Amino acid sequence: MTDKGGIGAQQYQIPPPKTQGAATGGQQLSATATQFVDKIDPFSKRGTSKRRRRLVNSSRYHPDNEPELTQLPLIKDAPTAEQSALVVQKLQQCQKIFDFYDPVAQLKSKEIKRAALNELIDHITTVKGAITELIYPEMIKMVSKNIFRVLPPSDNSEFDPEEDEPTLELVYELFLRFLESPDFQAAIGKKYIDQRFVLNLLDLFDSEDPRERDFLKTVLHRIYGKFLGLRAFIRKQINNMFLSFVFETDSFNGVGELLEILGSIINGFALPLKQEHKVFLVKVLLPLHKPRCLSLYHAQLAYCVVQFIEKDSTLTPQVFDALLKFWPRTCSAKEVMFLGEVEEILDIIEPEQFKKIIEPLFKQLAKCVSSPHFQVAERALYFWNNEYILSLIEENSSQVMPVMFPALYRISKEHWNQTIVALVYNVLKTFMEMNGKLFDELTANYKLERQKEKRKEKEREDLWKRLAAVELNPPNDRDPHILSKTPLTNFTIKREISAGYGLIVPTNSVGDKSPNFSKRYNRVFTLIAEIRAASAHRNDLMQCIMSGFNKACKEVHLFLAPYLKIGFEIQIPLFCFPFLRQF
Repeated sequence: MTDKGGIGAQQYQIPPPKTQGAATGGQQLSATATQFVDKIDPFSKRGTSKRRRRLVNSSRYHPDNEPELTQLPLIKDAPTAEQSALVVQKLQQCQKIFDFYDPVAQLKSKEIKRAALNELIDHITTVKGAITELIYPEMIKMVSKNIFRVLPPSDNSEFDPEEDEPTLELVYELFLRFLESPDFQAAIGKKYIDQRFVLNLLDLFDSEDPRERDFLKTVLHRIYGKFLGLRAFIRKQINNMFLSFVFETDSFNGVGELLEILGSIINGFALPLKQEHKVFLVKVLLPLHKPRCLSLYHAQLAYCVVQFIEKDSTLTPQVFDALLKFWPRTCSAKEVMFLGEVEEILDIIEPEQFKKIIEPLFKQLAKCVSSPHFQVAERALYFWNNEYILSLIEENSSQVMPVMFPALYRISKEHWNQTIVALVYNVLKTFMEMNGKLFDELTANYKLERQKEKRKEKEREDLWKRLAAVELNPPNDRDPHILSKTPLTNFTIKREISAGYGLIVPTNSVGDKSPNFSKRYNRVFTLIAEIRAASAHRNDLMQCIMSGFNKACKEVHLFLAPYLKIGFEIQIPLFCFPFLRQF
């Protein structure tokens, strides 16, 4: 019987795969053994990764049955009329791709290509009128075949520059000289350097080789400057790449280089700024503060943000709102970078715009100054060493000092780092010299607030002590049938305006006639009233009730059970009483 392919099932048999065990006497390595081998020989795994990368790169080479390149005469030795045709021939030779991972394959052709590229670079640089219309298509085709490729996957290992082709740098150098040549005509070049070419160029910015990214940065900048029709497209594609990096991949190697290009582009924006440029700042540029790898491109990003504010100072509040929104909470290194960027912005801010951001800015600075990480606190306190920022603070001392004073005064007494304490003393001294009257008022108010806080803390501690000492003695008239003998009674709220808390009292005049009713009622609900009066927060109330009453739930439920069978109004939610859930 044959299958659909026409090959008999019995005649065609798939041979078993060759396993590692066949080479080792039939013993295969287990997963545990493989991990052990990786630990004692980590270079084996790295070597395998490199071989995989080489296989990916070598897939574009097809050396089989290809003839060796022939040595062409030198361009300078050829007649002037034939030099253009000879340049085209050499460009066609340079379109051939070789496998440089095999050091002994096609050595002659590799050397011919390298020599041709060097000769073309010298010719275009030194000879006037070397670029003719015939050269444009061959140059773009040669560049496309050499540099456009699928980048190998990143394996998070250290980059090895020897993995790149040695002629790749020469190709970039030749193309850059071609674009920078005074003989280059953009009207002819735009036929071949189109949107597709730019897209392929942008994809290469994810290369791990910083040398290649540097060439790409210069090439893209030259294209942006010479081809006006591609400018909007280039900006749009860069926007898309940034958005994908921030919200999707969180991994892209060329962010810093693209931001360098944008820095020069933003510097050339005409005034007033277009709405699309403002949207780019808010929606694309500022969210770049979010990724964890901010340190790789923060200098370029801060430069772009400062350029926008220099162009339009009214963007300052939006920029600060975004910075405070993305302000790091757990990474002190990023926080130091944010503080550095804020200082750069304050160096060029206008006094009118500074007044709009005083409150949110100095609230964040107060948090940074209070940070237990001394580098964050130190970087924030260095703001007072900047003369321009100090002048802005002095002009608005009545707004700045009330925000900063409590944090600075507390740190001067409590911070663990003596350097920070010394810097804080200098800042407080500066505040005292700026506005001595306000400084004295803030000092007095701070001491009063501290006294109130201490008094509240003491009251809370006393309350806890009273709760710990409370003992609800079991009633003498405990009766197993007390629930059936006690009539149902409604509960309502009695509010004492002077105390500001509610009491739960029975509305039924019949009530519980047991001899210990009044005693138990007063002890339980007076305690609730005291808890409500002494607790500043609801969480404290819940903690007090749960801690104090859980010990006496068996006693309290005998008293409260009859009244919980019907609805009552109460300010304290029932979930505060875990022992009442059984009813």
